[in-house]
Amino acid sequence: MVITKTPFRMSFFGGGTDYEPFFREYGGSVISTTFDKYCYVTVRHQPRFFDYANQVTYNVIERTRSVDEIEHPVVRNAMKMLDMHELRITYDADLPARSGLGSSSSFTVGLLNGFYALKGKNKSKRTLAEEAIYIERELCGESGGWQDQIAVAYGGLNRIDFSSEGFAVHPLVVPKARMQSLNEHLMLFFTGFSRFSSDIATAQMSAMKDKRQDLLEMLKLVDVSQEILTGKGDICEFGRLLDYTWKLKSGLTSKVTNEAINKIYADAIKAGAIGGKLLGAGGGGFLLLFVEPDKQSAVQKAVGPLLRVPFKFETGGTSIMHYEQEEWSRADAIDELVNV
Repeated sequence: MVITKTPFRMSFFGGGTDYEPFFREYGGSVISTTFDKYCYVTVRHQPRFFDYANQVTYNVIERTRSVDEIEHPVVRNAMKMLDMHELRITYDADLPARSGLGSSSSFTVGLLNGFYALKGKNKSKRTLAEEAIYIERELCGESGGWQDQIAVAYGGLNRIDFSSEGFAVHPLVVPKARMQSLNEHLMLFFTGFSRFSSDIATAQMSAMKDKRQDLLEMLKLVDVSQEILTGKGDICEFGRLLDYTWKLKSGLTSKVTNEAINKIYADAIKAGAIGGKLLGAGGGGFLLLFVEPDKQSAVQKAVGPLLRVPFKFETGGTSIMHYEQEEWSRADAIDELVNV
């Protein structure tokens, strides 16, 4: 049995420039971090006492005789890619899915980490990220960028650069006091609105040619925000950049935000928030606000019943929580199927 633990991520700047059609031509960069909310994936071989060979538990329970019958596209494609059979897979998480925190990529990376561990193999964070991108973007055909899979595999606060040659991860060296100050200025709220990020990503990709200048401007902000994070100037400039990015990203497609979220954001700004952003592709989920500590009570009151989620940054990335060797033979499985 293997249990993996993979963090969720929050992206600050550069989102959209990690889409392959864009960065292959213009280059791309994002700044993102992971934080102490996780998804947990348990992988073990299915006991052979039942009339089904695989069980996958997420918001439903799937029981199938073959891998091809599994409806969950990531599970089905990952099992086929790595030649996995007779598995019992369980997904659990600290925060809800489809909420803009890269939860689907956290699941994919954690699942791959678990599969390899069950095979007795250790894979690098780069391999896990690359294979998660391949599964989601190629095998499953889902639209979106590359940053989520990389962020949750590596963990920590990073600048991730994209080019025609692939990606490079650069951990940001930030003074401890600066990092703590950033954490203290951020408030995370669940808006209650969520949708499939791939739907929004598809709309963004179709509008990419018309919004090239906006994306190039968002790309420039990565350099500016990096200077602020690493100690140059007032930390509140980070919040002002988030507000500017909010306006840029809202113009990419009408699906990035909506009237209800716009009102929440406007109320928060009126109460003292300096800036903020919807995490992920947009359209709902979690709202991140940059607020000076002495104004956070007023902002909390202004956003009404929205649930605030306290958090701290983390640096570990995906990891193995529990590992126990199992005795399993593919040959035995084939013999049993033949004799049924």
